[in-house]
Amino acid sequence: MLTTAAVIGTSLTAYAAYYDIYGNIEQQNINTDAFGDRPSRVEGALNIMVIGSDIRTGENANYGEAEGARPDSLIVAHISPNNGRASLINLPRDLIVDLPACKGSGDKPGMPAQRGMINSPMSFGGIQCQWKAVEQVTGIHIDHFVSVDFSGFKGIVNSVGGVRMCIPEPIDDEKAKLHLEAGEQVLNGEESLGYMRSRYGQGDGSDLSRIKRQQEFLGAMLNQIMNGKILTRPGNITSFLGSVTETMTTDDQLTLEVMTDIAIAMREVDMGNINFVTAPNGQAPSDPNRLALTQPQASQLFDAVSKDQSITGDDGGGEGSGGDKGKEQEKEQVKPADISVEVLNGEGTPDLASQVGQWLTTEGFQVAGTGNPLQIPSQTTIYYGPGKKAHAQALADEAVNATIEESPNLGDTVQLVLAQDWEGFTSTAGSSGGSSGDSAGGVEGTTAAEAEQKCS
Repeated sequence: MLTTAAVIGTSLTAYAAYYDIYGNIEQQNINTDAFGDRPSRVEGALNIMVIGSDIRTGENANYGEAEGARPDSLIVAHISPNNGRASLINLPRDLIVDLPACKGSGDKPGMPAQRGMINSPMSFGGIQCQWKAVEQVTGIHIDHFVSVDFSGFKGIVNSVGGVRMCIPEPIDDEKAKLHLEAGEQVLNGEESLGYMRSRYGQGDGSDLSRIKRQQEFLGAMLNQIMNGKILTRPGNITSFLGSVTETMTTDDQLTLEVMTDIAIAMREVDMGNINFVTAPNGQAPSDPNRLALTQPQASQLFDAVSKDQSITGDDGGGEGSGGDKGKEQEKEQVKPADISVEVLNGEGTPDLASQVGQWLTTEGFQVAGTGNPLQIPSQTTIYYGPGKKAHAQALADEAVNATIEESPNLGDTVQLVLAQDWEGFTSTAGSSGGSSGDSAGGVEGTTAAEAEQKCS
C-alpha cells in the first residue's frame, strides 16, 4: 500500500542532514548472516522490501483489531540506476507459499518451515523472518527494508497536499471508513488511506483488484511528487520528510549515504520506466480464497529482477520507445472491457480455466464463463465470430502464445481454448512475453507515467 511513498520518502531523507529529521527514523538491526545461503546480488542494483504495516496500536487503534503486526501490503522495490528504470513488485498478501523456518526474537516465538500466507512470517518472527521469507520465495537478494504504518501514510499524503484521483463510481465502504462521491477530486490523508484499504466497497472485492487500484493511486502520487514543487522548495521538503520519518522504520544499514545514492538514482529514472507489477498468480488449488504463484511466469519475473534485467522487454525505453509499442498503436483499439471471453481448459491442469479467468477479470475483461472444450486444438487458440477479429487479436496480444481463428458459429463472445502449449500471459506493461531475451512474461502491471487521474 505504501510502496512509492516509502521509497521516495526514504530517498528524499538524504536532505534530512540539513533539517535534523534523520534522527526521527526508527531503525532495527537485521542479522542477515543468520539466513544461511542467500540469493546473489547484482552490483549497482538495489532491492528494498517495502511493508505497509497494519499494526492497530497507538494512533492506528481506530482501524479495528488485528493480532500482531503484519504487512497489509508487501512489495519488492527494484531500483536499477545503471539502466534508468525501477520496478515495484506487489506480492499479494493472499499468496500461499513455502515459508522457511525462522528463529524468534523478543516476544515473537519464530516458526517452523511451513506452507502459509506470504505476509505471516512478520507476525511469528518480526521483520527478520519476513525478510528471509521474501528472499527464499522470490530468489531476490533484499538489501534493505522500509516499513510505514497507517498514520504514517496519512501524513505522507497530507504533506503533499492530497492526491488527485478520478473516482468512477460512488464508494460507500464502512469497513474502510470510506465514503466518496463519483468524479475527479483530491483525496486527503484519511480518504487516501480508506481508498487504499478498501476492498469490498469497490470492484469484485478481491485483493488483486485492490492492488490494481493501489498501483494507480501510487502512480498518481509519484507523478505529483516528482513533477510538482515538493522537490524544489525547502519548506515543502521539510514538511514531507517530517511526515515520512516520524512513522518510518528501516534497517540500520540504510544509512544517510545510501539514501543519498537512492535519491540521486531516482531523479534519473523517467516516469515511463517506473513499473508497477503484481507477481503472476491464480487461485490456489487447496483453497479458493487464497492465491498461488503462476508458473513459469512468476519465476521468470523474479529471475529477471534478481539479475537486474528488464521485466518489460523494452530495456528501459519508456514511453518514447518504438518497436512493439509502435505496432500496437497501429492496431484497431479494443479495450478489455469491450471483450467478452469464455475460457476453456484443454491444458489439463486442474482449475486452470478459473485461474486464467480470474486474471482476465482483474485486467478488465468480461469473462462469460469457464469450462472444458469438446475438442482440444494442437495449440492455444482464440476463436472468434464475425466482426470480432480485433477482439480476438487484442486478447491474443495478452498471451505468450496464442493464435486466432474465425469460427462462424460464434456470436459476440470469443473463446480462449488453452492447449498443452499454454505459457500464460505477457506483461501488460509492454512485455513481448515468453522466456527468451531479458524480459519476464506473465506480468500484470502499469507504469507511473500511465497513472492519469483525470475523469474523461
